[in-house]
Amino acid sequence: MKRYNEILAKLTEFRQERNWEQFHTPKNLSMGIAIEASELMQEFLWKTDEEITKLIAESPDSVADEIADIGAYLFLLSKDLNINIFDAIEQKMAKNAAKYPVNKCFGKATKYNKL
Repeated sequence: MKRYNEILAKLTEFRQERNWEQFHTPKNLSMGIAIEASELMQEFLWKTDEEITKLIAESPDSVADEIADIGAYLFLLSKDLNINIFDAIEQKMAKNAAKYPVNKCFGKATKYNKL
C-alpha cells in the first residue's frame, strides 16, 4: 500500500505541475484507459505466442510503457472518484466467484450465463 500511495502522489504531482487536472475528467481518463489498452493490444496484433515472447524478451519497454499508461490513468481515475481500487477488485472477485463456481467453470471459458 505504501508503494501505491507513493506512485499516486507522484502521478498527482505530475499532473498538478502541468495544470492537467482540467483535462482529467472521468470521461477523459476512461477514454485514455481504452486508448492505451488499444495501444497495448497493437503490440500483440498479428503476432504468434512465440513472437510475443520474443518481443517481451527483446523490447520489454514497448509493452511496459503501455501497461504503465493504463495503470496511471486507472489509478488517477479511481482516486478522483474516491474508489479504493484494491477494495473494488476484491469486491469484484467475490462477485465473480459467485458467478463462476469452480464446479461449473473449471477449465472452461464459458460466460457465466451459459454455464
